[in-house]
Amino acid sequence: MAIKGYYFITDASISSAGNIRDVKDAVAAGVRVVQYRNKCASTKVMYDEAMLLRKICRNILFLINDRVDISLAVGADGVHLGQDDLPYALARRIMGKDKIIGVTVHSLKEAVRAQEQGADYLGVSPIYATTTKRDAGRPCGTGLIRQIKKHTKIPLIAVGGIHLTNAREVIAAGADGLCALSAVVARPDCRGRIGQFQALFKK
Repeated sequence: MAIKGYYFITDASISSAGNIRDVKDAVAAGVRVVQYRNKCASTKVMYDEAMLLRKICRNILFLINDRVDISLAVGADGVHLGQDDLPYALARRIMGKDKIIGVTVHSLKEAVRAQEQGADYLGVSPIYATTTKRDAGRPCGTGLIRQIKKHTKIPLIAVGGIHLTNAREVIAAGADGLCALSAVVARPDCRGRIGQFQALFKK
C-alpha cells in the first residue's frame, strides 16, 4: 500500500464546512486516502454519509474508522483500527485478505506487533499534544517515528497535534504521511490548507 502525503480524516465536530464538503475539497487537493471517522452519529447516519463519501472517493482509497460493518456495507477499501477496537485477526477474518487494515499504535512494541499480524499501514499517535481527540493519550514525539521506521517496513502515518510549523519535523523523522485535523477542517480554506501540507512532501 503506497501512502505518501496528506492522509485525510473527517471530523464533523470541528469542521467549518461539514464532512461532505471537506472530503470533496480533500479529493480536489489530491489526497490519495480518506478515512471516514464519526464517533457521534448513529449507525444509520454513518451508513448514509459513508455511502455518499464512497461515491466522492471512487478513485482513491476510502477507509472507515473502527466500524468493520460500515466498511463492508458501503464497499469501502478497508478499515482503520484503534487498540481498543476489534482485534486485527478478527477484523481480517471478517473482511478478507484483499481489504486494507490500518492500525493505530502508540509504542514500538505495538507497531512491531501490528506489522507481524499483517497490518497494511500504521497510524502513530499522538505525535504532539492534541485536543482534537480527547482519548489520544500522551504525545510520543518524533523520536517514536524514527524508532518505528527502523523496525518496520509498512507505511507510517503521523497523527496528533501536527500543523504547518512542525510538519517538516514529522516528515524528516520518516513519516510517509500525516494528518493535521484542526489545521485543515477547522479552517475556511480546507483545500488550500491541504495543498500546503502536500507541498511539504515534494520538497
